[in-house]
Amino acid sequence: MVPFRPVPLVLHDTATKRKRPFEPVTPGHAGLYSCGPTVYSEPHLGHARGPVVFDVLRSWLEHQGYRVRLVTNVTDVGHLTDDADEGEDKLAKRAALERLEPMEVAEKYFWAYFDAMARLNVRRPSVVPRATGHIPEQIELVEDLIAAGLAYERDGSVYFDVGAWSDYGELSGRDPSELVEGTRVEVRGDKKDPRDFALWKRAEPDHLMRWRSPWGEGFPGWHLECSVMSTKYLGDEFDVHGGGLDLIFPHHECELAQARGVGKAFARTWMHWNMMTLDGEKMSKSKGHFVTLAELFEAFEPAVVRFHLLRSHYRSVSEFGEEALLGSRQGLHRLREAYVALVDAADGAEPEPGFADEARAAFAAAMDDDLGTPQAIAALFGLAKEAHRRLPSATPGQAADAAEAFETLLGTVLGVELEGGAQADAGARERLAGLAELVLEQREAARARRDFATADALRDRMTALGIDVEDTPTGPRVRIR
Repeated sequence: MVPFRPVPLVLHDTATKRKRPFEPVTPGHAGLYSCGPTVYSEPHLGHARGPVVFDVLRSWLEHQGYRVRLVTNVTDVGHLTDDADEGEDKLAKRAALERLEPMEVAEKYFWAYFDAMARLNVRRPSVVPRATGHIPEQIELVEDLIAAGLAYERDGSVYFDVGAWSDYGELSGRDPSELVEGTRVEVRGDKKDPRDFALWKRAEPDHLMRWRSPWGEGFPGWHLECSVMSTKYLGDEFDVHGGGLDLIFPHHECELAQARGVGKAFARTWMHWNMMTLDGEKMSKSKGHFVTLAELFEAFEPAVVRFHLLRSHYRSVSEFGEEALLGSRQGLHRLREAYVALVDAADGAEPEPGFADEARAAFAAAMDDDLGTPQAIAALFGLAKEAHRRLPSATPGQAADAAEAFETLLGTVLGVELEGGAQADAGARERLAGLAELVLEQREAARARRDFATADALRDRMTALGIDVEDTPTGPRVRIR
């Protein structure tokens, strides 16, 4: 365990629109909450960025000695097709389509999601709470909001009274007096104000997912679960809350109002990651312009996908297209190649101070500046270049130190698998070397019978394939480029 020391980490806070020092509620501990998936369909590329970002944030804090608790919720009820207060429940709609029970749908896509995350080398969160497992706590929060004069009941549904909460809009920066309902449908007639949002919804007779409550049978609103589950597992005040830019309003705005409305300080810092584009166009499930992670993994190694995600800053747009991914694959290959060369040169030696410290410092400076992964990766490319320059004269201990830097920074902190790719490269080189020896034997046999035309042809063919043959007084040697 690395001894704890406070780090000069700063993170961009959506609420204040500036970078703020990371000052945890409890020294030495970090509480992180990330909005997780609504488990009603196959995991797609849009599901990948947030988990990778928070996995790296978690690893970087752990690298500095923090004890980290990461909570990621799973929405298995209450998320309606209009992302507001109307439409069908997304799980219920999928259940009808697949002729399954809603919980069968939730289980099917829950495991599909976490299997895909595992392939991206995203570690499981410390706690993975489900909305359906926290219905009593959600009902209790609704009761508290009613008691505080911030919510009201209408015909079995309960709504948050936005007009009674003057701070509504503090996260998104929107003026409450100018806000219209965050929905694409007409305003429900049972609301006092079009800005009000559902805390609890009355279940219609054909609605499959329903629970008993003081207001009749119904189900919780989408925003309610995160206010409940984040504070249940991280405390009334915690360090970082994350989600995509599209969740700032209304989802996170409503979360914040619900929690603050009952006296909870809630998140100190709000992190939001930007969208991803596919071949230059914003991804859209409704238009069919998206790719599932299973499809993507058929074309590219998951480690390449993760590496590509980290090559752009989390607050910038990340472009996914064949050309961009091929560039990331080539870049990762360069880093892995440098790592393999360092491991070979180290030959099992113990690390000793060498030429990796500058890269370590540049990496740390980048990560401490709002999780600057592109600059951190640039530092690793710098280390790879320096390794190729220094290896002819470096000691085995210095090579071991640089290899350890790659293992720690790229492998552990950024979570990009070095071993799989490195072992594959090393194995391929070993097999190629074996084949080269066989060809070399044929060349020596041709030279022995004075068939120099064949011997030269074999040598030229090896050179074209990247295998140099050097004739020395002690016999021929091969070098694989």
